[in-house]
Amino acid sequence: MKKKFFTLPIKAYQYISRMTPGNCRYYPTCSEYAKWQFETTNPLSASINSGLRILRCNQLFAGGIDYPLIRYNPPKFSLSKPYINNNYGKMDIKYWFVPKDKTHYYVVKDFNDHRTK
Repeated sequence: MKKKFFTLPIKAYQYISRMTPGNCRYYPTCSEYAKWQFETTNPLSASINSGLRILRCNQLFAGGIDYPLIRYNPPKFSLSKPYINNNYGKMDIKYWFVPKDKTHYYVVKDFNDHRTK
């Protein structure tokens, strides 16, 4: 519920901005970056990171590819629970966490979205 509260204004902005030419210097765009941040981290951290990204989106910075970077501690893998996937069924993957180091991960969106079928 919290995520929808923060992402709804971003989605509204994206809907309106489709009518204008794109002008973001980064990939993913600043609004998409903010949406990914709010969907994967806490609101305070997402607000700070999104604000800093928007401040960098100007002619003083080169732009380019800038995926969101989050702090994440993955759960420990255990072979003693082989039945765990049977409890949850098929998983729909929305984001991939690509490791940068032991605790920081890049957030990359899965564009093969099978939920539309």
